[in-house]
Amino acid sequence: MNVFISRVIPGIALELLQDAGYRVTQFTERRNMTRQELIQACKHNDALLSVGHEHLDKEFLEACSHLKVIALFSVGFDKVDVATATRLGIPVGNTPGVLSAATADTAFLLMLAVSRKAFHLHKKILRGQWNYYDPVANLGIELAGKTLGILGLGKIGYEMAKRCRGAYDMKVIYHNRKPNPTAEAELNATYVSFEELLSQSDVISVHTALTPDTKGLFNSSAFDKMRPNAIFINTARGGIHDEEALREALESGKIWGAGLDVTNPEPMAADNPLLQMPNTAILPHIGSATVESREAMARLAAENIIAGLQGKPLPSPVNPEVIVKNG
Repeated sequence: MNVFISRVIPGIALELLQDAGYRVTQFTERRNMTRQELIQACKHNDALLSVGHEHLDKEFLEACSHLKVIALFSVGFDKVDVATATRLGIPVGNTPGVLSAATADTAFLLMLAVSRKAFHLHKKILRGQWNYYDPVANLGIELAGKTLGILGLGKIGYEMAKRCRGAYDMKVIYHNRKPNPTAEAELNATYVSFEELLSQSDVISVHTALTPDTKGLFNSSAFDKMRPNAIFINTARGGIHDEEALREALESGKIWGAGLDVTNPEPMAADNPLLQMPNTAILPHIGSATVESREAMARLAAENIIAGLQGKPLPSPVNPEVIVKNG
């Protein structure tokens, strides 16, 4: 059988797939594939390992309904029409867990950088503006003892909360679809409503999936309810916040600052005003960008492919009911 990989990824994936007896083709050009290119490539393959920004919507899935399995090189699956994949009997796998620590590190980095205006002050050095010492200029805020609000206290959110508790003894509150008893027992986390999360948090860190319910959730109304000293961190998906509303909240002083590893759209334009603000820190979606995490993601994605081609349950399924239906 044949497997197509839509971008270059760590070699462990190719090794595992080839050792399992599959022929692997990898798209090696440093650009996004067009929709038609991806469809044509998949027509000659039995499985797709999707890397990057491909939208696997109804049109794509119906054109490639012969695929026996799709593995995503990501935790998020918002770019996949899961309902259509399920209807067509195509199992879809993702890569949760293996990138939790690296992504939480990125959220923690952004929180600290925003609290001390680190990115802005570094740019001042580059512009030759490190000169006169002004004791009341460039002041940051301290994080010790502050309240951390987590939206989406799953594996990544838990790792972020653990870091904040350990480093700064921050109080942890969270809002989830359902309570997290482990976090409540181990981190003394408190479940609150979304409205309470907004009003009580000194730092809000977003770790939820992008869904119809969370799309644009952090809008003008949400930022209006946050504290003026609040820091907004998003390492989940850019579509969860309204960037125009965020810019206005920062400019008007409704919130202290923002740290983003995800934007909408991606890549962010170089002339985006958020990049020049003193109270922002923005990274190019590098949450999982460590050697260890990317290799683990490649391994799990390959294992999902192998299981799917062998007619076995995927190690990490997005739509496990497909296995039941096919079984």
